[in-house]
Amino acid sequence: MKKKKCIAMLLAGGQGSRLGLLTKVMAKPAVPFGGKYRIIDFPLSNCANSNIDTVGILTQYQPLELNSYIGSGQPWDLDLSYGGVYVLPPYMTAKSGEWYSGTANAIYQNIGFIEQFDPEYVLILSGDHIYKMDYNRMLRAHIDRGADITIAVRPVPWEVAPSFGIMNTDADHNIIEFEEKPKHPKSNLASMGVYIFTWSVLKEYLINDNADPNSKNDFGKNIIPKLLADKKSMLAYEFADYWKDVGTIASLWEANMDLLKENPEFDLTDPRWKIYSRTPVMPPQFIADTAVVEDSMLTEGCEVCGTVRNSVLFAGVRVAEGAVVENSVLMPGTIIESGAHVNRTIVAEDCVISANACVGESEGDIALIGQATVVPEGYVVKAGEQVDMDALRREA
Repeated sequence: MKKKKCIAMLLAGGQGSRLGLLTKVMAKPAVPFGGKYRIIDFPLSNCANSNIDTVGILTQYQPLELNSYIGSGQPWDLDLSYGGVYVLPPYMTAKSGEWYSGTANAIYQNIGFIEQFDPEYVLILSGDHIYKMDYNRMLRAHIDRGADITIAVRPVPWEVAPSFGIMNTDADHNIIEFEEKPKHPKSNLASMGVYIFTWSVLKEYLINDNADPNSKNDFGKNIIPKLLADKKSMLAYEFADYWKDVGTIASLWEANMDLLKENPEFDLTDPRWKIYSRTPVMPPQFIADTAVVEDSMLTEGCEVCGTVRNSVLFAGVRVAEGAVVENSVLMPGTIIESGAHVNRTIVAEDCVISANACVGESEGDIALIGQATVVPEGYVVKAGEQVDMDALRREA
């Protein structure tokens, strides 16, 4: 087979438990975002725009919807005869068969897949971040410095630095220390979970890590500390643009609201760096004479007869006359009936908010309605509450 200079391995198997009901039936990378996208669209589009044409997607938790969405990779121009996109779940062999036990183990179990492309470099990505990044620039920095590993880092506010893996560097951007969620960080350079390895180095460390019975088989806990201990060449690649870890209900809501700002820091309309997605075939949006729509994003198939303010509406959402939606994210197929009021809420796919129901409040934590939930007429969901059909049945 023809040799590939660099291939990508995208870790998309996490449960994403902090997203609550949103990940009850799907993997976190499949969660809808921004009116017409899913979270995984962003690293996949970054690969396409960076001319990285071979991507292995490592799935595990609730993979059905994610696998269906990825398909052949056509929306991201990754449906190639040699290369393209490959979905890589755990599998049984004659010698072993187990779930991916950690991020490093997931890559280890796919050494055979990587070897068939004989790459010089391997790009490792997380499937749950919102950002636009040219991986080729990072690869050039890795090659120019002759690094064994290059880690993308981003300055974060000092008050949130203890929530991240922190890279401490010298004046030449060499990584000299790694702190995993330190109480008192020495720097605010947070790891973005984007790594470029020289493949020969990574392969050696994966094999050694798998042979260690005491290892957690994790990049942050095991591979990176071992590279540091062995004084390997480790480069920090600083990234200054928009990057959001949408791992919580609050951060996912905030990232959607960021898109509605007058001059959004994260611009989905930039023709120089398009974000590709698998979009449904639906009729154009319809806005009735009775509608009031302010500072909102509406996607194809939406029908709005009521009031929508500062909200993101996905495909096929319907807002009836007399309904009010404010500061909310309505995922595909949701129906808001007359008299219902939705505020500071994420509503998952195919839900019905029945007449005169009140969901969320103008202040407090974000409310969440789980997939395919019918909120009863006149029902009240308070700030921060999570409601799905199971919860409603228990209550009844």
